[in-house]
Amino acid sequence: MSTIQRFGESQRWSDVVIYRGEARWVEVAENSETDVRGQIAQVLAQINTTLEQVRSSRTNLIQILIFLADLNDGAILNELWDEWVPKGHAPIRACVESKLAPGYYVEMVISAAVAG
Repeated sequence: MSTIQRFGESQRWSDVVIYRGEARWVEVAENSETDVRGQIAQVLAQINTTLEQVRSSRTNLIQILIFLADLNDGAILNELWDEWVPKGHAPIRACVESKLAPGYYVEMVISAAVAG
């Protein structure tokens, strides 16, 4: 059985879990004082940082599940997303509307392949 690696572990969650060559984690905006465009841009930048930390890249993204507080913000998401995702390497993606914590507009659940 493969070892499960956990990083940033607390009582309720881990920041990143790696198992069988796949890293999984969640991102929300570090600064909730910005608008939806700012929060989406932050989350995408934070994903970049985490990918570097786990020795991966955007070309290794497997799946991203996106929660938006308002699906009407989908056009903003798609605009920023299309600039961010490398051509030919789009992950599986789902986007749903969800009630999020006050002041937050987006949350993403990410999985990416990592080097063994």
